Amino acid sequence: MTTNKTPSASTPRKGGTSGKSGRRHPLASVALIAIGLLFTGAGYAALSTTTASATTDASSQQTIDEGEKLFAANCATCHGLALEGSDVAPSLLGVGAASVDFQVGTGRMPMQMQGPQAQKKPTQFTEAQTAALAAYVASQAPGPAIPAGEVLDASGDAANGAELFRINCAMCHNVAGAGGALTEGKFAPAIKDVSAAHIYEAMITGPQNMPVFNDMNVSAEGKRDIITYLKYIENNPSPGGVALGSLGPVAEGLFIWIFGLGAIVALTVWITAKSN
Repeated sequence: MTTNKTPSASTPRKGGTSGKSGRRHPLASVALIAIGLLFTGAGYAALSTTTASATTDASSQQTIDEGEKLFAANCATCHGLALEGSDVAPSLLGVGAASVDFQVGTGRMPMQMQGPQAQKKPTQFTEAQTAALAAYVASQAPGPAIPAGEVLDASGDAANGAELFRINCAMCHNVAGAGGALTEGKFAPAIKDVSAAHIYEAMITGPQNMPVFNDMNVSAEGKRDIITYLKYIENNPSPGGVALGSLGPVAEGLFIWIFGLGAIVALTVWITAKSN
């Protein structure tokens, strides 16, 4: 008599493989969660970057559009709607944002009247409006940008800046930055109380009769040193006493002739009167 045996639950399956072999590795869940977090973070970062770029671009375009409106209302009469210039004003194509920031930011533009050169005066536009005008002009053609960063911190080498200033600038602006007369009613203005940004912009754009000092003439570090020197003499009084306008031997000689010689004449008259 044959007896059929039913295999028990503990009997190994064919091939010697137990029922526990189908389970996942304990670290598999951790790996899946890590991969999910990685992809989620990457997607969020990409979306955030795209949104930020779109916001920046929109803001820049809005600034340019505002500048275009201001230009059409205040500048196009002389400089032309397409910045092409006219018989009374130069073209602004390629002058860059730095030139606009200097001319408008110092009040030289718009000009009150025609003359040998534009006079510095109180500004007629706010800083935001000036920035908008600069952005619009810069958007039409490439040109020098508005400087920023450590080149404006006045923390360079004042001694080197003094040497560079004497070589490149003092013949017009005076060694102490007091300014001086030029030909045909033109003049080099005093550089006292001028912002570091406007000094740098003047060097890279060459306003009025001033030559352009690009990085081949004076490096960015050299311009920083010049600004450092100018701010040093602005913040430190004359070591020789009364500066007399810092105009050099002309002012000093005139002072001696008027007051010194006058005092000698007065003393001579007094001695003569007393002897009689």
